[in-house]
Amino acid sequence: MNIWQTERIRLRALEPSDAVTFYEWNQDSDRARCLDFAWPPQSLASVEAWVSEQSLKGLESDRYFWVIETLDGTAIGSIDTHDCDPRSGTFGYGIAIDPQQRRQGYAREAIKLVLRYYFEELRYQKCTVSVHSFNPASARLHERLGFTLEGTHRRMGYSEGRYFDVHWYGITVEEFRTHLADA
Repeated sequence: MNIWQTERIRLRALEPSDAVTFYEWNQDSDRARCLDFAWPPQSLASVEAWVSEQSLKGLESDRYFWVIETLDGTAIGSIDTHDCDPRSGTFGYGIAIDPQQRRQGYAREAIKLVLRYYFEELRYQKCTVSVHSFNPASARLHERLGFTLEGTHRRMGYSEGRYFDVHWYGITVEEFRTHLADA
């Protein structure tokens, strides 16, 4: 049994050979806006340097970066944890799926693997994620996963010449166990 794998995907460490994939993904400004903002073009050399550095990191302060791939080895996205606070038992994550691979359930499977690890192995008790108001698909995904909309920060983001709201969703370990542990 591999706790990092489902019947369709696996989470794995970042490898130096992933640089070209991330370089190509970085060319998609809409993808960048969903994650953060549209950043200036990066050289392949800078992406290679970042990937090389990240590939050497292990679990640091409970933060980690995974590549999401299909079982045939095709990289389809990434998920990374952040804002990990072991004292309060809270963490967050960011997830990105290649546009051609969206709406196939891959994000759901990857999120469940990460939640299971943080709740059942690292003893975290709550996960909180932000969702941009212009991304209703992400809001629906998190609601279907059992996350609760906990609040909205109005006009907290800016992209494409306009401000947007940021929605905050949370799920506790008990809610995870009720909604997803065996699903």
